[in-house]
Amino acid sequence: MTYGFMPGREQADAPVSVLKGQALAGSAIGILVLDLWYPYLPGNVANASTFDFPVLYKILRGSTIPQIFSGDPALLDMILEGGKELEQQGARAIIGACGYFGNFQKEAAAKLDVPVYLSSLLQVPIIRRGLKPNQKVGIICANSDSFTPKLLSQNGVDDLSDVVVTGAQRLLEFQKILQCAGSFNSSKIEQQLVGLAKQFVTDHPDIGAILLECSDMPPYAWAIQNAVRLPVFDFITLINWVHSAMVRHPFAGFM
Repeated sequence: MTYGFMPGREQADAPVSVLKGQALAGSAIGILVLDLWYPYLPGNVANASTFDFPVLYKILRGSTIPQIFSGDPALLDMILEGGKELEQQGARAIIGACGYFGNFQKEAAAKLDVPVYLSSLLQVPIIRRGLKPNQKVGIICANSDSFTPKLLSQNGVDDLSDVVVTGAQRLLEFQKILQCAGSFNSSKIEQQLVGLAKQFVTDHPDIGAILLECSDMPPYAWAIQNAVRLPVFDFITLINWVHSAMVRHPFAGFM
């Protein structure tokens, strides 16, 4: 069975096989998504046109925002079942389309058979290593009331002094996402998130980079960066990084 990239003009001179029951091919990234109701804009993890490569999705039917925020143990079985289904269909890595999936990072990584990167928060340690000793990673999350030290620890962040956190749960338009209202005004969300980010870095001038925890925030990453003039990481930077390791291409160029 071929693992990674197949050169376009060269046919494999060997038997090619797949897992029994695999009915799909060509998607190295499998994404677990919650069973929610609101628009998924380009840039959102749950919008396939966000990516320059094919992805597989598995909806965890019956899952809710309160469950993921609280780290409800009942979700773990759903995550493992969904992850195994994505593995069966050829996914080389499993991603979770909500930073709070990170509540289950260690358990899922231990029990699934491919690499697991459930949360955007997994980027915090490497982001922090690139900053000055007195700088911090500023995390903008969906709900700071549910953002716990346990969540950070599950994702490799044990020193809380490395980060500062603010939440979007009080932004009026963003609340429509949290309430699964089925619609929202994207321009208003952008304005409110930009305002939140600007106030965040004003209140914490030691922030050296921003991480957007929420999978709904990448559509606004450019506007946030343009406003605060800092590096902005999110789920898309994570997924692109993971994909680049799963599907290496041969280099071509001039000598």
